[in-house]
Amino acid sequence: MIYVAQVEQVSAPPIDWGAMAPLLVVLGAACVAVLVEAFLPRHQRWPVQVGLSIAALGLAGLTLGLYTGSEPAGMTTIGGALTVDQPTLFLWGTLLALGLGSVLLIADRSVEPGGAFVASAASRAAAGGPGDLTYAPTDPDRSYGSPDQAPTMQTEVFPFTLFALGGMMTFVAANDLLTMFIALEVLSLPLYLMCGLARRRRLLSQEAAVKYFLLGAFASAFFLYGLALIYGFAGSVRLTDIAIASAGSARSDTLLFAGFALLVVGLLFKGSVGPFHTWTPDVYQGAPTPVTAFMGACTKVAAFGAILRVLHVAFGLTRWEWRGVLWAVAIVSMVIGAVLGLTQTDIKRMVAYSSIAHAGFLLIGAMAITPQGVSATLFYLLAYGFTTLAVFAVISLVRTADGEATHLSQWAGLGKRSPLTAGTMAFLLLALAGIPLTSGFTAKFAVFAAGIADGMAPLVVIALVASAVAAFFYLRVIVLMYFSEPAADGPTVTVPGAFTTAAITLGVLLTLLLGIVPSLALDWASGGGFVG
Repeated sequence: MIYVAQVEQVSAPPIDWGAMAPLLVVLGAACVAVLVEAFLPRHQRWPVQVGLSIAALGLAGLTLGLYTGSEPAGMTTIGGALTVDQPTLFLWGTLLALGLGSVLLIADRSVEPGGAFVASAASRAAAGGPGDLTYAPTDPDRSYGSPDQAPTMQTEVFPFTLFALGGMMTFVAANDLLTMFIALEVLSLPLYLMCGLARRRRLLSQEAAVKYFLLGAFASAFFLYGLALIYGFAGSVRLTDIAIASAGSARSDTLLFAGFALLVVGLLFKGSVGPFHTWTPDVYQGAPTPVTAFMGACTKVAAFGAILRVLHVAFGLTRWEWRGVLWAVAIVSMVIGAVLGLTQTDIKRMVAYSSIAHAGFLLIGAMAITPQGVSATLFYLLAYGFTTLAVFAVISLVRTADGEATHLSQWAGLGKRSPLTAGTMAFLLLALAGIPLTSGFTAKFAVFAAGIADGMAPLVVIALVASAVAAFFYLRVIVLMYFSEPAADGPTVTVPGAFTTAAITLGVLLTLLLGIVPSLALDWASGGGFVG
């Protein structure tokens, strides 16, 4: 007897190439950048990589603008793996703009001669002085005594940046948890490597990279285990299927909420939300400052974009079960950020604890399962991202012979040494504190109003108190800069090159514009909700 097997015809899932164009441009450019590293001579790589990265982000922004201008309806593509809706488009635009500013900082070679990155990633740190470290030469073709003296930089950071940015764009658009996990790894792995490439203070940089990698691996494991438990409950990893199963299933909710707890731990870790913040101060301090700016701005956007989608699409119908737990998490994050930020003597660590406090504020908007909550959180991410990018760019300018002057005592009298730098930093710190006529005030007002409208008035009161406490350590830096005498051997302010100047100008202008005329960004953020 002969059996004839029936073969079902399998068709490829439909793909909306116009909707996917910004993401494909960024990931395609990252692949081309890898080929540049493989085939171009070392001395030709930097200009090609810089031009390629800027051109890719510009082209991705152009395709995004053209697609958004056609007023598309929200849709899913690639077999339902990705959703391109109004929040996705807003987050993509935010990430591309912040990515451009980050690439400018990464490419700059005027603030630190040769660039902020070591010339050879394999350079070993040897025992050096307390201010900086000496190095063992690794390139036999060079006569430099140490890689920090070499005029080149490790140009692999450019494809790393593009891959991380592509992962972030996929992360915020993922319509199922498996795609979200893959995107999480794509955005995280390049960051682990970039944190260890600092030209100066190599041991501190390598320590930051190892801490970030180990803790990030644990967070990824939590995410993956939570995904497995949710799949066991819902029989699917798609966000809409999880929402349907949680609303109409007669099965026990134990798997669902155990999985939700583990899943959220992985997401909160990436967003620097306390008490899952332990990596943040050390990594912010040890990583090269352009990478810290990239993480502080873009990673926060990606993490909270994913948190918004998971909470609203998959778990919006069960919010009364999990909201109390996230209330506690938001309070812990705000208290940790505000209180421990007061004790910091390193300005990069201070901004790290500031980001932990801001993560608590953002969580208020994310918990408000309303259109107002979505638009307020999206606007907050845009405003906070540009302010943070500019803050770290300014930090990179204040230097001693050992590198960046990050101890707060070294900022004393900066207003007399460089009034423009001190004034720029003061304005940005006031924005982080939420002072009116800055984007920080508008963003906090929008998030707190959304929280009150959704019944979270007690949490908003706690947030206001935490915000007032956090304002103290911002004002402390301003007082140091303007009301203290500069030390005779104090730091100098490096004149920034064109790239760093452009990044600072972009951040300051948007911080001011979003504080004075926020309606354009708020209207775009309010243009539509999530599509399942």
